[in-house]
Amino acid sequence: MGYQFSSYSVAEQEKPWIGVDLDGTLAHDYGWKGAHHIGSPIKRMVDRVRRWHNAGKRVKIFTARASKPDCIAPIKAWLKKHRLPDLEITCTKDPGMTQLWDDRAVPMRRNRGTRRDDGRIAESIVDALLNES
Repeated sequence: MGYQFSSYSVAEQEKPWIGVDLDGTLAHDYGWKGAHHIGSPIKRMVDRVRRWHNAGKRVKIFTARASKPDCIAPIKAWLKKHRLPDLEITCTKDPGMTQLWDDRAVPMRRNRGTRRDDGRIAESIVDALLNES
């Protein structure tokens, strides 16, 4: 099975958005148990996504699950069940992504190949910086 690229218009690609991983970031990760099993919501992250959405920010669920079309409907149902907005779901980055919130991501210094957080940044500092923007 080959990789499929989504076609985007230039204007669509340039709209800023925040990517939020599902398993382990927005929902508890209990290991893969099938497309219809998604863990319980992580309150702190759910609240953050709601704040961003209510502030008019574009948020997308950025998950490997989206690489399989049969996984989209269960994610949509999970969002609805937990009273989250009907967010876009993708597994594709584009130039509009301004942030990625993911339990596996390592923050890097642009064009340097070194970690931005040096492994020690506190979440409260990140929260404070994001609330300023």
